[in-house]
Amino acid sequence: MSISMYQAFIPPAVRALTNLAAFLDKIASHAEARKIDPAVFVGARLFPDMLPLVKQVQIASDTVKGGAARLAGQEPPRFEDNEASFPELQVRIQKTIDYLQSFTSEQIDGSEDKAITLAMRSGELHFKGQDYLTTYVLPNLYFHVTTAYAIARSNGVELGKRDFLGQA
Repeated sequence: MSISMYQAFIPPAVRALTNLAAFLDKIASHAEARKIDPAVFVGARLFPDMLPLVKQVQIASDTVKGGAARLAGQEPPRFEDNEASFPELQVRIQKTIDYLQSFTSEQIDGSEDKAITLAMRSGELHFKGQDYLTTYVLPNLYFHVTTAYAIARSNGVELGKRDFLGQA
């Protein structure tokens, strides 16, 4: 039995974003309990040349909303990238989840061989739909969610593997 493109993408992406939202709540609670300005965490980085937490969340969102739109043959919605607080990041995550959940399996399934072209600063990237999903969209989503998790952990927020994976 094979798995559909929709099932391989939308439920795991929604779960990853839901888990990201949950650990953002834990970061906000950690900041409040320790009387640390939440902006410190929103702008926190693992290393000076890496993007801050806020950008990790924005890119995770952009990756999956763009992925769903492209696989369905639509133009991805544009978000402003102006979030500066945990409540604003939560709104963005929820908007992204709502957008992903607006797709039906009929819109995504059958896109395995769809030609996908991404315009990047370094030039165009060309994919077939399944490769786009499995070698670009999902790895990018998990990279940025993992980096957000690592930023939280490196700043003393008590998170564990279950926070990343979510409840079974």
